[in-house]
Amino acid sequence: MAEATYSLIRFQETGDSKARAGLLVGDRVVALNEEINTLIEHWDTTESQLDAIAASAGEDAGLAMADVEVLAPVEPVQVLQTGANYRKHVIDLAAAHREPGQDEDEVRDRTAAMMDKRAGQGTPYFFIGLPTAIASATDDLTLPAYSKSHDWELELAAVIGRTAFRVTPEEALDYVFGYTMVNDITTREYVFRKDMPAIGSDWYRAKNAPGFLPTGPLLVPAKFFGDPQDVQVTLKLNGKAMQDESTSDMIFGVAKLISEASQIMPLRPGDLVLTGSPAGNGQHWGRLLQDGDVMEGTITGLGTQLIHCKDEVVTEGSQQ
Repeated sequence: MAEATYSLIRFQETGDSKARAGLLVGDRVVALNEEINTLIEHWDTTESQLDAIAASAGEDAGLAMADVEVLAPVEPVQVLQTGANYRKHVIDLAAAHREPGQDEDEVRDRTAAMMDKRAGQGTPYFFIGLPTAIASATDDLTLPAYSKSHDWELELAAVIGRTAFRVTPEEALDYVFGYTMVNDITTREYVFRKDMPAIGSDWYRAKNAPGFLPTGPLLVPAKFFGDPQDVQVTLKLNGKAMQDESTSDMIFGVAKLISEASQIMPLRPGDLVLTGSPAGNGQHWGRLLQDGDVMEGTITGLGTQLIHCKDEVVTEGSQQ
């Protein structure tokens, strides 16, 4: 039996509040009985079953995509995020924040040398996100009224397939079930605590508002995805490309990220490991998210996100 290419989604049928896992073959959705994390955790047995379903699915199998509401494709217990992991992005940030009188080319050259040294001798920078921030690839994004500095960060994310604890970089990709797309929304003014500068960054406040982690629409098994260091990450704001970078620009590749993360904490099936944002965030362009903005995100092979932004409506007497 020939192997058929497919991806996994989570969805609801029209008029039904129950979330289900589905196999997406072409533009048809075949409902599955197991929950997504069960499918991931027991991939050693479910893989052959799903291969067979996909290979035998006809043009009229299951449901049409137009008849379902697509949800975020994962339900992780742990969300691990990565900071400053794209070379050009870090260089751009250093240039943008250089001291008055500093030569931009010198700052860029010095930062490039630091990033090359970090890639060879350093370690990734991780922090923890909350699963409650996850939204679907088409949910509206409410921009909280407490700030006007909300920003986009489209990223490739790896989904862990089996428990990984203190694995080597050479082993790490064997622990990846598949890949999905995440837009890691950030409130820039909350990243650093002005009242406690010695403590540094405050990722809880900056990144975990409701809907700040649009995810999906697809979860593509690793065997169909190919090389995670050779895909294009593109985000368009109102039709204009703002981020458009290859994952080859990562300072630490997916294998290194998973290996390093697993040295401290066990990564569990279904967990989400974000890989960092490439260059082209709103902070770089001097243009942050506004009411009415539309973000269109694509990563090679992972479908399309379409996120409409709207300002939070604050009623009289509400607490901010």
